[in-house]
Amino acid sequence: MNEIIIAILRSGTPLIYVTLAGMIAQRAGIWNLGLEGIMIIGACATVLGIMLTNSFWLAIVIAMLLCVLASVLLWFVIDKLKANPIIAGLGLTGLGIGGTALAVESIFGSQATVSAPFGAPKLGPIFGPYGVLSIFVLAMPFVVFGMWLLLRRTRFGLQLAACGEHPFAARSIGANPSRMRLAALAIGGVLCAIGGAELATGSLQFFAQGMTAGRGFMAFAAVIFGAAHPVGSTFAALFFAVVGAIGIRAQLSFGDKVPHDLLQALPYLATVFGVWLSGKLRGGAKAASSFAELRDQ
Repeated sequence: MNEIIIAILRSGTPLIYVTLAGMIAQRAGIWNLGLEGIMIIGACATVLGIMLTNSFWLAIVIAMLLCVLASVLLWFVIDKLKANPIIAGLGLTGLGIGGTALAVESIFGSQATVSAPFGAPKLGPIFGPYGVLSIFVLAMPFVVFGMWLLLRRTRFGLQLAACGEHPFAARSIGANPSRMRLAALAIGGVLCAIGGAELATGSLQFFAQGMTAGRGFMAFAAVIFGAAHPVGSTFAALFFAVVGAIGIRAQLSFGDKVPHDLLQALPYLATVFGVWLSGKLRGGAKAASSFAELRDQ
């Protein structure tokens, strides 16, 4: 039982951090399809940062700065250049995947897997069998609670929701939708950096091209499935993680009796099902008012 819980936490924690990043962008009225690209930038920057500085904490700071910079770039293209947010997000994903591959090849002369000398700090023996998990796993529920407080119980959160749902009306109360979008995307950049760092150094100690394997899009689906609510989106991400852990357990239990590709596809099938179910329960997805403002200006 402990092994299953550990597997769920390992696969679910990076997904939850990135889901929170997509959720706060959604609250600001932006459908952030650049999560995949920002996440892989965070993973790559963390591993390379550890190799260059020999310090995990300096590496995570570097990863956060780069992810925030990528998020600011997305904000500039969407808000100032008036680009379509969906196309801009997909472009950022391509930039992140291609840019990290180019960086690794430029530094090491090949596109091989890059190994770090050590990973993220672990919880330690005091947590028993869960001591093998990273500190980001322990911090995750506190971050979720903090995001709930920020978005549901603070002036900033209320203004953010107003700018996302009714940006024209939000200006009448002194809120600046452009600045709120920038703040939301910057916070999301930090969360994506943590998610990427957890993916690459939480239970592993390496960076490989394409290692995010669509987790950014799964996080985006979790935001939709969870109605852009901190708790709902978190449980949606955990649902996808549970399905993924079941797939891994099934591979170990059934071996060749079940097609390997089918078991690997389970998390993605669950993602499609979650989006479909969300649309059925809510009568279909509706574009945010802020999206219309960005499109029409």
